Amino acid sequence: MSKRNSYTKKMPPKLAIRFLRWYCRPELVDEVEGDLYELFQRRIETEGLQRARLRYWLNVLMFFHPDYIKKRKSYHTNHTAMLRHNFLIAFRNFQRHRSTFFINLVGLSSGLACALLIFMWVNDEIGVDKFHEKDAQLFQLLEQGKNSEGVWVGEYTSGLMAETLAEEVPEVEYAVATRLREKGVILSIDDRYVRAAALFASEDFFNTFSFDLMQGNRDQVLADKNSVVISERLAINLFNTTENIVGKTVNFQDDQPFQVAGVFADVPANSSLQFDFVLSFEKFKEIEPNTLDWNFNTTKVYTVLQETASVQEFRSKIAGFLKDKRNNSNSTLLARPFSDGYLYGNYENGKQIRGRIEYVRLFSIIAVFILLIACINFMNLATAKASRRLKEIGVKKAIGAKRKTLIFQYLSESLLMASASLLIAILLVLLFLPQFNEITGKQLSLNLDVALVGTIVGIVLSTGLIAGSYPAFYLSGLDSVTMMRGHTLGTLRNAAKGQWARRGLVIFQFALSVLLIVSVVVVYQQIDFVQTKNLGYEKDNVLYFDIEGRVGEQLETFLSELRSVPGVMNAASIGQSIVDGSNSFSIDDWPGKPEDVNFPSFEMRPVTYDLLETLGVEMATGRVFSSEFSSEGSKIIFNQAAINMMGLSDPIGEVIRIGQTELEIIGITKNFHFRSLHEEVSPLFFVLRPSWTHQVVAKIEAGREREAIDRLQEFYQAYNPRYSFSYQFLDEDYQALYAAEQRVSNLSKYFAGIAIIISCLGLFGLATFTAERRLKEIGIRKALGASNFRIVRLLSAEFTQMVLIAILIALPISYFIVQQWLNDFAFSIDLRWWYFAGAGLIALLTAWFTVGFQTIKAARVNPVQCLKNE
Repeated sequence: MSKRNSYTKKMPPKLAIRFLRWYCRPELVDEVEGDLYELFQRRIETEGLQRARLRYWLNVLMFFHPDYIKKRKSYHTNHTAMLRHNFLIAFRNFQRHRSTFFINLVGLSSGLACALLIFMWVNDEIGVDKFHEKDAQLFQLLEQGKNSEGVWVGEYTSGLMAETLAEEVPEVEYAVATRLREKGVILSIDDRYVRAAALFASEDFFNTFSFDLMQGNRDQVLADKNSVVISERLAINLFNTTENIVGKTVNFQDDQPFQVAGVFADVPANSSLQFDFVLSFEKFKEIEPNTLDWNFNTTKVYTVLQETASVQEFRSKIAGFLKDKRNNSNSTLLARPFSDGYLYGNYENGKQIRGRIEYVRLFSIIAVFILLIACINFMNLATAKASRRLKEIGVKKAIGAKRKTLIFQYLSESLLMASASLLIAILLVLLFLPQFNEITGKQLSLNLDVALVGTIVGIVLSTGLIAGSYPAFYLSGLDSVTMMRGHTLGTLRNAAKGQWARRGLVIFQFALSVLLIVSVVVVYQQIDFVQTKNLGYEKDNVLYFDIEGRVGEQLETFLSELRSVPGVMNAASIGQSIVDGSNSFSIDDWPGKPEDVNFPSFEMRPVTYDLLETLGVEMATGRVFSSEFSSEGSKIIFNQAAINMMGLSDPIGEVIRIGQTELEIIGITKNFHFRSLHEEVSPLFFVLRPSWTHQVVAKIEAGREREAIDRLQEFYQAYNPRYSFSYQFLDEDYQALYAAEQRVSNLSKYFAGIAIIISCLGLFGLATFTAERRLKEIGIRKALGASNFRIVRLLSAEFTQMVLIAILIALPISYFIVQQWLNDFAFSIDLRWWYFAGAGLIALLTAWFTVGFQTIKAARVNPVQCLKNE
């Protein structure tokens, strides 16, 4: 055994000694420790080493009482004083560096305001349709099938589906069929007429969905097919009250009396189902007899499963549900959670992909980016100003300040700045919230509930800690001796490290800005593309209105007289809107139809004569419907997509069969985009069925729109005096298909602009700092004959280099991102080189403009005065 080990083994327990030194008052610790050591040595001789150590521990614990424990109250007082001191230092620094303070305040408050607005929007988007009590059990049924082009998924199915499902599948608690007429129909009492959105729904509608039924019984309000349930707003419009109106009569389309069975609270804005009144689905069956056909997809079906039901088993059961209902059908049913439909509504080859959730993610990322850009400004300017605070930090370190104290000081400053910015950000949110609502189509309000307050506190803390992290850890880690020397060689290494860090942050900042600029340019180009693309029909100067009252009774006469109204070039009627209508139908047989292939439903448009001419749809071959021929009701016109899918090489004259009805093909139209450009052109056909049409379409003369509409209104009021003339333009409906993209385009422009402004503020601050730091160098260079241009070029070179690197990094990343976004469109623009070059040039010119003022100002400095000051 070595001498050292022998000595160590005769020492008291180290842990007991440390514990004693930790709690014992400083003025007593040496005396107590000495006495205990003497006792320990005596006990080794009398009691042995192990018992001596045990007794030592007991003695240490016996001294652990208030007479020997350190007074810690004074340290709490010191912490409070230190915190007050830190705030005072922060306040004085803000006063001393006002330009930096202003830049940080503007940047952080703008970034926080953007983040708060985006959070409110995102929170509203992800909350759509989540308010229903049975959300976890609520599903929408979809149809899925295969064809030669892949797997298709449709939201509409047969009107018989809901009641059959409820009867045959035990897992189903409720199943309802719905059909929405969002364009509005007329409800009236006496001489009061109100146009409102109608929803036809099955009896259990109010048991399936949690819309607040204020009056009426959920089980009974839709039991009678002649009953109607109206919204609170509609009740006030019709009756001026919501009280005592159950049992009263309102007229549907002026001539069909319905009895009010209930009143529901207005549908909340975060519901994807929007309607003003609900009619029984039994009434819809009377209006649309085809609803009772398994081959006719007219309705959306929703179901609530039993609480104990297995969703997987339910899906397995319904997968082959249609085989027995339709002849030779290979279509399957899918059950999608109802609240998923809003955010995850897109399908590609049968798989649920993307949808609005992409925009939610996109803007969440943009919010983080903008906050990061603002935080980078704070970091850069704080480290850039570090040289002016070196002596302050050096003095603190010399008198014993620990690193964690300095870190706490800098984080306190950044949190104080973030808190001040938050107050301004909230004011900005209140100021711009109406404009934000107008752009997004929302009805958001700044309700400071627990969730929002928690989020705000989280954002401010995150912003403060991120913004203050780098300066806190960077400055607190500097050596105290070199800091006390000020601008000496000892600081060069740290200065160089700080400079590289600042450059990296500026590059990151501008890379994000370039990415946003490219995104804005591409989104704008795509929106412009879909708005100007030749769709294959004429949507401009085409208006439409519903067939109501006497118009429906004398449709042919009305259309004939309408065509003679000055300014009206042509008129016809159609079953559903050519833009966003949906009325799918299966074709049972055609020449050469393969038996083993499942074809998707065809879109059907019942029309009158002149519809194709009114819309300017071009024929590829054959002819349109004409009164010059007889038996036109047994003829059919397809589009090219339908003929290609059916594989008919010489279709004119061929006969197809729908149910028991045989129809002869007389014409093929060229493909036209009756859906959005997100989708390929679907198979579609026209049949001559005036009694199935619901809308009048009129083409008016360009340049005489106002005059034509006035005359058309006079004509309509004279022909149909009991109805108001309410019309819509077809091109406005087409624009509505791209409302989400249009909002993304508008929001992207604003957020990209804010991101660039914040980035430029940071660059401006750095340019100011650089010019001040190199003032002596500039003076010497000018004294030696350097021109102003050379000085400007010298000072701008560093910033130009950083921005160019940012552009090189951002362009390939932005190419990948925008290409992914364009993949959502079946028809999209080609990415051109100048989108990226233009974005880079904008970033570069913006950077030059930002630093230009400071560099020119520095270049014009008087060298004599400059060197004299140095």
